[in-house]
Amino acid sequence: MLKEFREFAMKGNVVDLAIGVIIGAAFSKIVESLVGDIIMPIIAKITGGGVDFSNMYFVLSGTAPAGAGLAQARATATVLAYGSFITIAVNFLIVAFVLFLVVKAINQLKKKQEAAPPPVAEVPADVKLLGEIRDLLKAR
Repeated sequence: MLKEFREFAMKGNVVDLAIGVIIGAAFSKIVESLVGDIIMPIIAKITGGGVDFSNMYFVLSGTAPAGAGLAQARATATVLAYGSFITIAVNFLIVAFVLFLVVKAINQLKKKQEAAPPPVAEVPADVKLLGEIRDLLKAR
């Protein structure tokens, strides 16, 4: 059973998947930084000068101190944190778009490989000689 598991774990598909998951986790951090540190401040500036999406929420029950941040509001009340949702939705859109571009590029590379004519194999000398003998016999 251990041998079977080792064979399964070392198959190319499993190793490729593991590498993809690790790279995906690292890519996720990059996207979070891009959205949180670059895109959302630009959107906040456009929408009204300094709106912080991460601290946008509605109080559903309880009371939250006026002007409290999301963490403070969650400590004292039940809140609907729609700002966090907006940030995560932007993260998703960026990841989905990047993955779309990657898949599109891979598909284009595959099409180019399929469109390329197969390499012409060199005819072995003995086959070439047999062809010449056949042609000479036909000529007689």
